Amino acid sequence: MAEHTSSTIDPEKGTFDNVVSFPTTDARLSLTYVDLKDGKPTTDIVTKTEVTVPASAPAPKKPAPGKGTWKRASRWTRFLLWYNAYRKLCTVVVTFNSIAILLAGLDVWHYPRKSTGSFAVGNLWVAILVRNELFGRFLYLTVNTLFAKWAPLWIRLACTSTLQHLGGIHSGCASSGFAWLIFRLVLIFKDQKDEHKAILAMGVVTTVAVAITIVSAFPWIRNNHHNVFECHHRFLGWTSLGATWIFVMLGDSYDLGTHSWDPHRVQVLRHQDFWFAIGMTTFIAIPWITTRKVKVEVEIPSPKVAVLKFERGMQQGLLARISRSAVMEYHAFGIISEGTHAKYHYLICGVQGDFTKSLVNNPPSHIWTRQLKFAGVSNTSTLYKRGIRVCTGTGLGAALSTCIQSPNWYLIWIGSDQEKTFGPTISGLIHRHLGPERYCLWDSKQRGGRPDVMKLVKETYATWNAEVVFITSNYQGNQEIMEGCKEAGIPAFGTLWDF
Repeated sequence: MAEHTSSTIDPEKGTFDNVVSFPTTDARLSLTYVDLKDGKPTTDIVTKTEVTVPASAPAPKKPAPGKGTWKRASRWTRFLLWYNAYRKLCTVVVTFNSIAILLAGLDVWHYPRKSTGSFAVGNLWVAILVRNELFGRFLYLTVNTLFAKWAPLWIRLACTSTLQHLGGIHSGCASSGFAWLIFRLVLIFKDQKDEHKAILAMGVVTTVAVAITIVSAFPWIRNNHHNVFECHHRFLGWTSLGATWIFVMLGDSYDLGTHSWDPHRVQVLRHQDFWFAIGMTTFIAIPWITTRKVKVEVEIPSPKVAVLKFERGMQQGLLARISRSAVMEYHAFGIISEGTHAKYHYLICGVQGDFTKSLVNNPPSHIWTRQLKFAGVSNTSTLYKRGIRVCTGTGLGAALSTCIQSPNWYLIWIGSDQEKTFGPTISGLIHRHLGPERYCLWDSKQRGGRPDVMKLVKETYATWNAEVVFITSNYQGNQEIMEGCKEAGIPAFGTLWDF
Protein backbone atom coordinates (compact mmCIF):
# COMPACT_ATOMS: atom_id res chain seq x y z
CA MET A 1 0.00 0.00 0.00
CA ALA A 2 1.16 3.51 -0.72
CA GLU A 3 1.89 5.73 2.25
CA HIS A 4 -0.48 8.61 2.92
CA THR A 5 1.04 11.35 5.03
CA SER A 6 0.86 15.09 5.41
CA SER A 7 3.56 17.24 6.96
CA THR A 8 3.88 20.88 7.87
CA ILE A 9 6.86 22.94 8.98
CA ASP A 10 6.43 25.85 11.37
CA PRO A 11 9.68 27.87 11.32
CA GLU A 12 8.47 30.25 14.03
CA LYS A 13 7.98 27.42 16.52
CA GLY A 14 10.92 25.40 15.27
CA THR A 15 8.89 22.22 15.00
CA PHE A 16 8.10 19.67 12.35
CA ASP A 17 4.54 18.39 12.65
CA ASN A 18 3.59 15.04 11.16
CA VAL A 19 -0.15 14.68 11.22
CA VAL A 20 -2.46 12.06 9.87
CA SER A 21 -5.28 12.21 7.37
CA PHE A 22 -7.19 8.99 7.03
CA PRO A 23 -6.76 7.05 3.76
CA THR A 24 -9.47 5.19 1.94
CA THR A 25 -7.69 1.84 2.23
CA ASP A 26 -5.82 0.01 4.95
CA ALA A 27 -2.26 1.29 5.18
CA ARG A 28 0.88 1.31 7.27
CA LEU A 29 1.67 4.97 7.87
CA SER A 30 5.30 6.04 8.05
CA LEU A 31 5.98 9.13 10.19
CA THR A 32 9.32 10.82 9.83
CA TYR A 33 10.47 13.40 12.37
CA VAL A 34 13.13 15.84 11.18
CA ASP A 35 15.46 18.13 13.14
CA LEU A 36 15.14 21.85 12.49
CA LYS A 37 17.95 24.33 12.54
CA ASP A 38 17.17 28.04 12.25
CA GLY A 39 13.68 27.15 11.13
CA LYS A 40 14.92 24.84 8.30
CA PRO A 41 14.98 21.05 8.23
CA THR A 42 18.37 19.36 8.29
CA THR A 43 19.16 16.17 6.42
CA ASP A 44 19.42 14.08 9.58
CA ILE A 45 16.46 11.81 10.19
CA VAL A 46 15.73 11.50 13.88
CA THR A 47 12.81 9.10 14.12
CA LYS A 48 10.83 6.95 11.79
CA THR A 49 7.83 5.04 13.06
CA GLU A 50 4.88 3.21 11.59
CA VAL A 51 1.31 3.11 12.79
CA THR A 52 -1.89 1.66 11.42
CA VAL A 53 -4.55 4.16 10.45
CA PRO A 54 -8.27 3.40 10.25
CA ALA A 55 -9.63 2.45 6.88
CA SER A 56 -12.94 2.86 5.14
CA ALA A 57 -12.58 -0.18 2.89
CA PRO A 58 -13.95 -2.58 3.61
CA ALA A 59 -16.52 -0.33 5.28
CA PRO A 60 -17.71 -1.45 8.70
CA LYS A 61 -21.16 -2.94 8.79
CA LYS A 62 -23.80 -0.59 10.02
CA PRO A 63 -24.83 -1.69 13.51
CA ALA A 64 -28.37 -2.93 13.89
CA PRO A 65 -30.64 -0.41 15.64
CA GLY A 66 -30.10 -0.55 19.38
CA LYS A 67 -27.30 -3.13 19.08
CA GLY A 68 -24.04 -1.27 18.96
CA THR A 69 -20.67 -2.80 19.71
CA TRP A 70 -20.15 -0.77 22.87
CA LYS A 71 -18.49 -2.82 25.57
CA ARG A 72 -19.13 -1.24 28.96
CA ALA A 73 -16.17 -0.42 31.17
CA SER A 74 -15.68 -1.95 34.60
CA ARG A 75 -17.94 -0.87 37.44
CA TRP A 76 -15.02 0.87 39.12
CA THR A 77 -14.32 2.93 36.00
CA ARG A 78 -17.98 3.85 35.70
CA PHE A 79 -18.06 4.84 39.35
CA LEU A 80 -15.02 7.09 38.91
CA LEU A 81 -16.74 8.80 35.96
CA TRP A 82 -19.99 9.11 37.90
CA TYR A 83 -18.32 10.53 40.99
CA ASN A 84 -16.77 13.36 39.03
CA ALA A 85 -15.65 16.81 40.15
CA TYR A 86 -19.27 18.00 40.08
CA ARG A 87 -20.32 15.53 42.76
CA LYS A 88 -17.08 15.98 44.68
CA LEU A 89 -17.55 19.74 44.90
CA CYS A 90 -21.20 19.27 45.85
CA THR A 91 -20.19 16.76 48.54
CA VAL A 92 -17.62 19.13 50.04
CA VAL A 93 -20.05 22.05 50.17
CA VAL A 94 -22.90 20.02 51.65
CA THR A 95 -20.61 18.29 54.17
CA PHE A 96 -19.20 21.53 55.59
CA ASN A 97 -22.66 23.10 55.79
CA SER A 98 -24.11 19.99 57.42
CA ILE A 99 -21.41 20.04 60.08
CA ALA A 100 -22.08 23.74 60.71
CA ILE A 101 -25.83 23.13 61.04
CA LEU A 102 -25.22 20.22 63.41
CA LEU A 103 -22.90 22.28 65.62
CA ALA A 104 -25.39 25.15 65.60
CA GLY A 105 -28.27 22.82 66.40
CA LEU A 106 -26.36 21.38 69.37
CA ASP A 107 -25.53 24.95 70.42
CA VAL A 108 -21.82 24.11 70.29
CA TRP A 109 -21.17 26.87 67.76
CA HIS A 110 -23.13 29.95 68.78
CA TYR A 111 -22.44 32.25 65.82
CA PRO A 112 -24.66 30.40 63.29
CA ARG A 113 -27.59 30.49 65.70
CA LYS A 114 -27.32 34.28 65.84
CA SER A 115 -26.65 34.72 62.10
CA THR A 116 -28.65 31.89 60.56
CA GLY A 117 -30.08 34.22 57.92
CA SER A 118 -26.57 35.14 56.79
CA PHE A 119 -25.65 31.48 56.29
CA ALA A 120 -28.86 30.85 54.35
CA VAL A 121 -28.67 33.88 52.07
CA GLY A 122 -24.88 33.58 51.76
CA ASN A 123 -25.18 30.05 50.37
CA LEU A 124 -27.88 31.14 47.93
CA TRP A 125 -25.69 34.05 46.80
CA VAL A 126 -22.76 31.73 46.05
CA ALA A 127 -25.11 29.37 44.18
CA ILE A 128 -26.16 32.26 41.93
CA LEU A 129 -22.63 33.65 41.61
CA VAL A 130 -21.01 30.50 40.18
CA ARG A 131 -23.74 30.28 37.52
CA ASN A 132 -23.31 33.89 36.44
CA GLU A 133 -21.90 34.45 32.95
CA LEU A 134 -19.69 37.38 33.94
CA PHE A 135 -18.17 35.61 36.92
CA GLY A 136 -17.64 32.47 34.84
CA ARG A 137 -15.87 34.40 32.09
CA PHE A 138 -13.66 36.03 34.73
CA LEU A 139 -12.69 32.63 36.16
CA TYR A 140 -11.92 31.15 32.74
CA LEU A 141 -9.88 34.21 31.73
CA THR A 142 -7.90 34.09 34.99
CA VAL A 143 -7.14 30.37 34.76
CA ASN A 144 -6.28 30.49 31.04
CA THR A 145 -3.97 33.44 31.61
CA LEU A 146 -2.14 32.03 34.61
CA PHE A 147 -1.79 28.34 33.70
CA ALA A 148 -1.64 28.13 29.90
CA LYS A 149 0.72 25.38 28.75
CA TRP A 150 3.56 25.89 31.27
CA ALA A 151 2.00 24.22 34.31
CA PRO A 152 2.23 20.43 34.83
CA LEU A 153 -0.48 18.59 32.93
CA TRP A 154 -2.25 17.37 36.07
CA ILE A 155 -2.71 20.96 37.26
CA ARG A 156 -4.14 22.04 33.90
CA LEU A 157 -6.49 19.05 33.87
CA ALA A 158 -7.60 19.90 37.40
CA CYS A 159 -8.31 23.48 36.32
CA THR A 160 -10.46 22.32 33.41
CA SER A 161 -12.30 19.80 35.57
CA THR A 162 -13.05 22.36 38.28
CA LEU A 163 -14.28 25.00 35.83
CA GLN A 164 -16.43 22.51 33.95
CA HIS A 165 -18.04 21.24 37.15
CA LEU A 166 -18.73 24.51 38.98
CA GLY A 167 -22.34 23.36 38.92
CA GLY A 168 -21.44 21.15 41.88
CA ILE A 169 -20.92 24.29 43.97
CA HIS A 170 -24.17 25.72 42.57
CA SER A 171 -26.18 22.65 43.58
CA GLY A 172 -24.39 22.21 46.91
CA CYS A 173 -24.85 25.82 47.99
CA ALA A 174 -28.48 25.95 46.85
CA SER A 175 -29.30 22.79 48.82
CA SER A 176 -27.35 24.06 51.83
CA GLY A 177 -29.06 27.45 51.69
CA PHE A 178 -32.41 25.64 51.75
CA ALA A 179 -31.25 23.61 54.77
CA TRP A 180 -30.25 26.80 56.59
CA LEU A 181 -33.68 28.29 55.82
CA ILE A 182 -35.30 25.24 57.42
CA PHE A 183 -33.04 25.66 60.45
CA ARG A 184 -33.95 29.35 60.61
CA LEU A 185 -37.65 28.47 60.53
CA VAL A 186 -37.18 25.97 63.35
CA LEU A 187 -35.56 28.67 65.49
CA ILE A 188 -38.33 31.16 64.67
CA PHE A 189 -41.04 28.64 65.58
CA LYS A 190 -39.19 27.82 68.76
CA ASP A 191 -39.11 31.50 69.75
CA GLN A 192 -42.40 32.49 68.10
CA LYS A 193 -43.57 34.32 71.22
CA ASP A 194 -40.83 36.89 70.58
CA GLU A 195 -40.92 36.88 66.75
CA HIS A 196 -43.47 38.79 64.72
CA LYS A 197 -45.99 36.70 62.76
CA ALA A 198 -45.06 38.50 59.52
CA ILE A 199 -41.47 37.24 59.83
CA LEU A 200 -42.70 33.71 60.39
CA ALA A 201 -45.04 33.90 57.39
CA MET A 202 -42.34 35.26 55.04
CA GLY A 203 -39.94 32.60 56.27
CA VAL A 204 -42.41 29.91 55.21
CA VAL A 205 -43.07 31.58 51.83
CA THR A 206 -39.35 31.95 51.12
CA THR A 207 -38.57 28.36 52.08
CA VAL A 208 -41.39 26.93 49.94
CA ALA A 209 -40.38 29.06 46.92
CA VAL A 210 -36.74 27.99 47.22
CA ALA A 211 -37.79 24.34 47.60
CA ILE A 212 -39.85 24.36 44.39
CA THR A 213 -37.06 26.19 42.56
CA ILE A 214 -34.59 23.46 43.58
CA VAL A 215 -36.91 20.55 42.79
CA SER A 216 -37.66 21.94 39.31
CA ALA A 217 -33.93 21.76 38.53
CA PHE A 218 -33.61 18.02 39.22
CA PRO A 219 -31.90 16.38 36.20
CA TRP A 220 -34.90 14.24 35.22
CA ILE A 221 -37.24 17.24 35.12
CA ARG A 222 -34.69 19.48 33.42
CA ASN A 223 -33.81 16.97 30.69
CA ASN A 224 -37.30 15.60 29.99
CA HIS A 225 -39.48 18.65 30.66
CA HIS A 226 -37.30 21.62 29.77
CA ASN A 227 -40.11 24.17 29.65
CA VAL A 228 -41.39 23.09 33.07
CA PHE A 229 -37.88 23.40 34.49
CA GLU A 230 -37.28 26.80 32.91
CA CYS A 231 -40.62 28.29 33.91
CA HIS A 232 -40.48 27.17 37.53
CA HIS A 233 -36.74 27.62 38.06
CA ARG A 234 -36.73 31.13 36.60
CA PHE A 235 -39.98 32.65 37.80
CA LEU A 236 -40.06 30.95 41.18
CA GLY A 237 -36.38 31.83 41.47
CA TRP A 238 -37.32 35.48 41.04
CA THR A 239 -40.17 34.98 43.51
CA SER A 240 -37.66 33.48 45.95
CA LEU A 241 -35.45 36.54 45.54
CA GLY A 242 -38.31 38.90 46.28
CA ALA A 243 -39.43 36.82 49.27
CA THR A 244 -35.83 36.70 50.53
CA TRP A 245 -35.61 40.49 50.41
CA ILE A 246 -38.82 40.85 52.45
CA PHE A 247 -37.69 38.14 54.87
CA VAL A 248 -34.30 39.81 55.34
CA MET A 249 -35.68 43.32 55.76
CA LEU A 250 -38.36 42.21 58.22
CA GLY A 251 -35.90 40.18 60.26
CA ASP A 252 -33.27 42.92 60.36
CA SER A 253 -35.80 45.66 61.16
CA TYR A 254 -37.55 43.96 64.03
CA ASP A 255 -36.23 44.56 67.54
CA LEU A 256 -36.72 41.40 69.60
CA GLY A 257 -36.09 43.30 72.84
CA THR A 258 -38.77 45.98 72.37
CA HIS A 259 -41.00 43.97 69.98
CA SER A 260 -41.15 46.96 67.66
CA TRP A 261 -40.22 47.85 64.05
CA ASP A 262 -37.36 50.18 63.26
CA PRO A 263 -36.82 49.98 59.46
CA HIS A 264 -34.89 53.25 59.30
CA ARG A 265 -32.12 52.33 61.66
CA VAL A 266 -28.59 51.99 60.30
CA GLN A 267 -28.42 48.57 61.95
CA VAL A 268 -30.02 47.04 58.82
CA LEU A 269 -26.93 47.91 56.78
CA ARG A 270 -24.71 46.11 59.27
CA HIS A 271 -26.29 42.71 58.70
CA GLN A 272 -24.46 40.34 56.37
CA ASP A 273 -27.65 38.91 54.91
CA PHE A 274 -28.58 42.38 53.59
CA TRP A 275 -25.38 42.55 51.51
CA PHE A 276 -25.73 38.94 50.40
CA ALA A 277 -29.21 39.82 49.13
CA ILE A 278 -27.69 42.76 47.21
CA GLY A 279 -25.18 40.34 45.68
CA MET A 280 -27.94 37.89 44.68
CA THR A 281 -29.93 40.66 43.01
CA THR A 282 -26.91 42.04 41.15
CA PHE A 283 -25.78 38.73 39.66
CA ILE A 284 -29.30 37.69 38.71
CA ALA A 285 -29.82 41.03 36.94
CA ILE A 286 -26.52 41.18 35.00
CA PRO A 287 -27.40 38.61 32.27
CA TRP A 288 -30.84 40.15 31.72
CA ILE A 289 -29.41 43.64 31.42
CA THR A 290 -27.39 42.41 28.42
CA THR A 291 -30.37 40.75 26.69
CA ARG A 292 -31.06 42.17 23.23
CA LYS A 293 -33.19 41.44 20.17
CA VAL A 294 -30.74 41.09 17.29
CA LYS A 295 -30.80 40.47 13.57
CA VAL A 296 -30.26 36.89 12.44
CA GLU A 297 -30.00 35.12 9.09
CA VAL A 298 -31.20 31.52 9.01
CA GLU A 299 -29.78 29.01 6.54
CA ILE A 300 -31.66 25.71 6.24
CA PRO A 301 -29.40 23.24 4.44
CA SER A 302 -31.68 20.31 5.34
CA PRO A 303 -34.86 19.62 7.33
CA LYS A 304 -32.65 18.41 10.20
CA VAL A 305 -30.57 21.55 10.77
CA ALA A 306 -30.84 25.32 10.93
CA VAL A 307 -27.65 27.39 10.78
CA LEU A 308 -28.05 30.81 12.41
CA LYS A 309 -25.76 33.65 11.36
CA PHE A 310 -25.13 36.63 13.67
CA GLU A 311 -22.96 39.71 13.36
CA ARG A 312 -19.55 40.05 15.13
CA GLY A 313 -16.84 37.51 15.81
CA MET A 314 -16.22 35.59 19.03
CA GLN A 315 -13.38 33.90 20.82
CA GLN A 316 -13.50 30.12 20.86
CA GLY A 317 -15.18 28.08 23.58
CA LEU A 318 -18.26 30.26 24.10
CA LEU A 319 -21.95 29.35 24.05
CA ALA A 320 -24.99 31.51 23.30
CA ARG A 321 -28.50 31.47 24.73
CA ILE A 322 -31.24 32.37 22.26
CA SER A 323 -35.03 32.65 22.37
CA ARG A 324 -37.98 33.97 20.42
CA SER A 325 -39.20 35.58 23.64
CA ALA A 326 -37.49 38.11 25.88
CA VAL A 327 -37.86 36.02 29.04
CA MET A 328 -38.92 32.47 28.11
CA GLU A 329 -37.53 29.33 26.52
CA TYR A 330 -33.84 30.13 26.21
CA HIS A 331 -31.70 27.42 24.62
CA ALA A 332 -27.90 27.16 24.62
CA PHE A 333 -25.83 26.41 21.52
CA GLY A 334 -22.11 26.35 20.84
CA ILE A 335 -20.74 29.32 18.89
CA ILE A 336 -18.75 28.83 15.70
CA SER A 337 -16.51 31.76 14.81
CA GLU A 338 -13.26 32.39 12.98
CA GLY A 339 -12.11 34.69 15.79
CA THR A 340 -12.80 38.00 17.45
CA HIS A 341 -11.83 39.77 14.22
CA ALA A 342 -14.50 37.96 12.17
CA LYS A 343 -17.62 39.67 10.89
CA TYR A 344 -19.97 36.84 11.83
CA HIS A 345 -20.53 33.91 14.16
CA TYR A 346 -22.79 30.91 13.68
CA LEU A 347 -24.96 28.50 15.67
CA ILE A 348 -25.86 24.98 14.54
CA CYS A 349 -29.36 24.15 15.75
CA GLY A 350 -30.36 20.52 15.26
CA VAL A 351 -34.08 19.92 14.96
CA GLN A 352 -35.21 18.14 18.13
CA GLY A 353 -37.93 20.01 20.04
CA ASP A 354 -40.58 22.60 19.28
CA PHE A 355 -38.15 25.53 19.48
CA THR A 356 -35.64 24.16 16.97
CA LYS A 357 -38.43 22.92 14.67
CA SER A 358 -39.79 26.47 14.56
CA LEU A 359 -36.40 27.73 13.36
CA VAL A 360 -36.78 25.53 10.26
CA ASN A 361 -40.53 25.86 9.72
CA ASN A 362 -40.74 29.57 10.51
CA PRO A 363 -37.26 31.15 10.34
CA PRO A 364 -37.04 34.40 12.35
CA SER A 365 -35.46 37.62 11.09
CA HIS A 366 -34.65 38.70 14.66
CA ILE A 367 -34.11 36.73 17.83
CA TRP A 368 -33.46 37.42 21.50
CA THR A 369 -30.02 36.65 22.88
CA ARG A 370 -27.79 37.58 25.78
CA GLN A 371 -24.88 39.62 24.51
CA LEU A 372 -22.83 38.36 27.44
CA LYS A 373 -21.93 34.82 26.35
CA PHE A 374 -20.95 32.12 28.80
CA ALA A 375 -17.81 30.00 28.62
CA GLY A 376 -17.84 26.25 28.05
CA VAL A 377 -15.20 23.62 28.67
CA SER A 378 -13.64 24.27 25.23
CA ASN A 379 -12.59 27.69 26.46
CA THR A 380 -9.83 25.97 28.44
CA SER A 381 -8.32 24.53 25.24
CA THR A 382 -5.67 27.26 25.44
CA LEU A 383 -4.27 25.48 28.50
CA TYR A 384 -3.02 22.59 26.36
CA LYS A 385 -0.22 22.24 23.84
CA ARG A 386 -2.17 19.84 21.60
CA GLY A 387 -5.61 18.31 21.82
CA ILE A 388 -8.37 16.42 20.04
CA ARG A 389 -11.95 17.63 19.64
CA VAL A 390 -14.38 14.74 19.12
CA CYS A 391 -17.99 15.48 18.21
CA THR A 392 -21.00 13.87 16.61
CA GLY A 393 -23.75 15.54 14.59
CA THR A 394 -24.66 19.02 15.78
CA GLY A 395 -22.03 18.74 18.50
CA LEU A 396 -19.76 20.32 15.90
CA GLY A 397 -21.20 23.68 17.00
CA ALA A 398 -19.38 23.49 20.32
CA ALA A 399 -16.18 22.09 18.80
CA LEU A 400 -15.35 23.78 15.53
CA SER A 401 -14.23 27.18 16.85
CA THR A 402 -11.50 25.57 18.93
CA CYS A 403 -10.03 23.85 15.87
CA ILE A 404 -10.43 26.90 13.63
CA GLN A 405 -8.75 29.28 16.07
CA SER A 406 -5.96 26.95 17.20
CA PRO A 407 -3.66 24.99 14.87
CA ASN A 408 -2.86 22.63 17.73
CA TRP A 409 -6.27 20.98 17.83
CA TYR A 410 -7.44 18.02 15.73
CA LEU A 411 -11.10 17.55 14.77
CA ILE A 412 -12.90 14.21 14.64
CA TRP A 413 -16.48 14.73 13.44
CA ILE A 414 -18.81 11.75 13.08
CA GLY A 415 -22.09 12.30 11.29
CA SER A 416 -24.37 11.23 8.48
CA ASP A 417 -24.15 12.84 5.05
CA GLN A 418 -22.46 15.85 6.65
CA GLU A 419 -21.94 17.97 3.53
CA LYS A 420 -25.61 17.79 2.57
CA THR A 421 -27.04 17.90 6.09
CA PHE A 422 -25.05 20.89 7.39
CA GLY A 423 -24.62 22.84 4.19
CA PRO A 424 -21.91 24.85 2.43
CA THR A 425 -21.39 27.43 5.18
CA ILE A 426 -20.22 24.91 7.76
CA SER A 427 -18.29 22.82 5.22
CA GLY A 428 -16.62 25.99 3.93
CA LEU A 429 -15.44 26.95 7.41
CA ILE A 430 -13.86 23.52 7.87
CA HIS A 431 -12.10 23.38 4.53
CA ARG A 432 -10.92 27.00 4.62
CA HIS A 433 -9.31 26.79 8.05
CA LEU A 434 -8.44 23.13 8.61
CA GLY A 435 -6.05 21.31 6.34
CA PRO A 436 -6.80 17.63 5.62
CA GLU A 437 -4.03 16.73 8.07
CA ARG A 438 -6.05 18.26 10.94
CA TYR A 439 -9.39 16.55 10.68
CA CYS A 440 -11.22 13.28 10.15
CA LEU A 441 -14.77 13.67 8.88
CA TRP A 442 -16.44 10.29 9.25
CA ASP A 443 -19.57 10.10 7.11
CA SER A 444 -21.46 7.10 8.49
CA LYS A 445 -23.80 7.05 5.50
CA GLN A 446 -20.97 6.92 2.96
CA ARG A 447 -18.84 4.50 5.00
CA GLY A 448 -21.71 2.19 5.91
CA GLY A 449 -21.82 2.83 9.66
CA ARG A 450 -20.15 4.49 12.59
CA PRO A 451 -16.45 3.85 13.18
CA ASP A 452 -14.70 2.05 16.00
CA VAL A 453 -14.61 5.35 17.85
CA MET A 454 -12.14 4.37 20.54
CA LYS A 455 -9.70 2.93 18.02
CA LEU A 456 -9.92 6.17 16.10
CA VAL A 457 -9.41 8.27 19.23
CA LYS A 458 -6.50 6.18 20.55
CA GLU A 459 -4.58 6.22 17.28
CA THR A 460 -5.17 9.92 16.72
CA TYR A 461 -4.19 10.65 20.33
CA ALA A 462 -0.86 8.86 19.79
CA THR A 463 -0.02 10.26 16.34
CA TRP A 464 -1.17 13.81 17.15
CA ASN A 465 0.76 13.73 20.42
CA ALA A 466 -2.28 15.15 22.20
CA GLU A 467 -2.59 15.99 25.88
CA VAL A 468 -6.37 15.89 26.21
CA VAL A 469 -9.60 14.96 24.44
CA PHE A 470 -12.78 17.07 24.53
CA ILE A 471 -16.05 15.32 23.58
CA THR A 472 -19.43 16.66 22.48
CA SER A 473 -21.88 13.87 21.70
CA ASN A 474 -25.21 12.38 22.68
CA TYR A 475 -25.53 10.57 26.01
CA GLN A 476 -24.51 7.12 24.81
CA GLY A 477 -21.72 8.36 22.57
CA ASN A 478 -20.35 10.50 25.37
CA GLN A 479 -20.41 7.60 27.84
CA GLU A 480 -18.75 5.23 25.39
CA ILE A 481 -15.84 7.54 24.65
CA MET A 482 -15.44 8.69 28.25
CA GLU A 483 -15.34 5.10 29.52
CA GLY A 484 -12.91 4.07 26.77
CA CYS A 485 -10.61 7.02 27.42
CA LYS A 486 -10.68 6.40 31.18
CA GLU A 487 -9.62 2.79 30.75
CA ALA A 488 -6.96 3.78 28.20
CA GLY A 489 -5.53 6.45 30.52
CA ILE A 490 -6.41 9.28 28.11
CA PRO A 491 -7.51 12.53 29.83
CA ALA A 492 -10.96 13.40 28.49
CA PHE A 493 -13.83 15.77 29.22
CA GLY A 494 -17.32 15.12 27.91
CA THR A 495 -20.76 16.66 27.77
CA LEU A 496 -22.57 17.12 31.10
CA TRP A 497 -26.18 16.21 31.87
CA ASP A 498 -26.04 16.53 35.65
CA PHE A 499 -25.36 20.24 36.09
